[in-house]
Amino acid sequence: MTDMPVQLIENRVFDDIAIGDSASLTRRVTLQDIELFSIISGDINPAHLDAEYAATDMFHHIIAQGVLTAGLISAVLGTKLPGPGTIYLGQDLQFRAPVSPGDTITATVTVTERNPEKHRLSLDCHCFNQDNIEVLRGKATVRAPMEKISRIAITLPEVRLLRHQGFRNLLARATTGAALLTAVAHPCDEASLRGAVAAANAGLITPILVGPEDKIRAVAQACSIDIAGLRIENTPHSHASAARAVALVRAGEARALMQGSLHTDELLHEVMLAQSGLHTGRCLSHVYVMDVPAYGRPLLVTDAAINIAPTLDDKVSIVQNAIDLAQVLGIENPKVAILAAVETINPHMQATLDAAALCKMVERGQITGGVLDGPLAYDDAVSLAAARAKHLTSAVAGQADILVAPNIEAGNILAKQLTVTANADAAGIVLGASVPIIFTSRADDTRTRLASCAIAVILAAHE
Repeated sequence: MTDMPVQLIENRVFDDIAIGDSASLTRRVTLQDIELFSIISGDINPAHLDAEYAATDMFHHIIAQGVLTAGLISAVLGTKLPGPGTIYLGQDLQFRAPVSPGDTITATVTVTERNPEKHRLSLDCHCFNQDNIEVLRGKATVRAPMEKISRIAITLPEVRLLRHQGFRNLLARATTGAALLTAVAHPCDEASLRGAVAAANAGLITPILVGPEDKIRAVAQACSIDIAGLRIENTPHSHASAARAVALVRAGEARALMQGSLHTDELLHEVMLAQSGLHTGRCLSHVYVMDVPAYGRPLLVTDAAINIAPTLDDKVSIVQNAIDLAQVLGIENPKVAILAAVETINPHMQATLDAAALCKMVERGQITGGVLDGPLAYDDAVSLAAARAKHLTSAVAGQADILVAPNIEAGNILAKQLTVTANADAAGIVLGASVPIIFTSRADDTRTRLASCAIAVILAAHE
């Protein structure tokens, strides 16, 4: 076994530096570099981050990305010439040409003056791109170190930017029309009441607060939540809140339901009653619409909240509900992975038998609108590398849009693992009724709650 070589970082002291000495550093500029600069500085000038805008405003494009080239000059001075111990005193830089993601920039500094009395150096600075076009020139003044330094180079941490653009797109789409009249069942804690009011303030819903009025007002006062002007339907307890919320939908006074602080079973019991008017012939199923930063496409996970041990008949509805939602969200022909522990059919594993049957049902037209494959293990479903390693030939493997869990435990664990350890956002919605039912968790942040409401708005508009 060979030890990894140790990388040292060393400086050059003032007395060892002569006029004409130079050093260079080359780096490829990425979009992430620009985004990190914007995050650190708080500068959200569209010239930095919006390529279309920057193309029409070349001056700002040069300035914005020129800051990164100036950073390269600083890196040369601090790591190579003079190196560690250098004090950067001043600079005069001119940005000569635009720098774009993908450009390879070489920064060079050359000593032009020495001041032995103050141990100062003046250096010419230049940056050229891969086409030998000068993008920066100028001068820098530094105080060079007097003591020799040689140390093991620090390994910088790996930086990954978390993007949740998918949810931002949902919100933008959902706020283009009228707010959705929504019966909020029993919003008697801070999380549910604040979520409903936040969605109202965002223009997504017009909430009807259904629950004990004194409790709702007490929570609003204690938590400084402004509910002025919102309609309140007074009920004595959570069971009555669920019944009244469903009745508002049945009467046409609301077009969506939203779960408050009551138990899931209380609300769904009222939805499932024969007289509710919300039946469609399908079983109800829950879908998490997930924005996973490490996955390059939206990801729907079902069922993680309602069907404990779904039968094959249940899974037909679960799959069809998810396909229909995916299409409404803009995924024209969603790829559906039927998950199991293995990717082969095993007579002793019911999940694999159900997966095979569901795939055959697509061929017979019993499930429509999507491409199914299964059984697939989770890694097969979302990783092309895993699918190739296992020699899977599949239109779904490695690029699934929908993950169908074999049971509620698997679905719930999968969704929460993605949210907690993969920094995913998970917006919840219940499908299969005649109106969307918004489900949120006490642990959901504001963006996730708003995204859940946005999905309901988009569904209601489609229907």
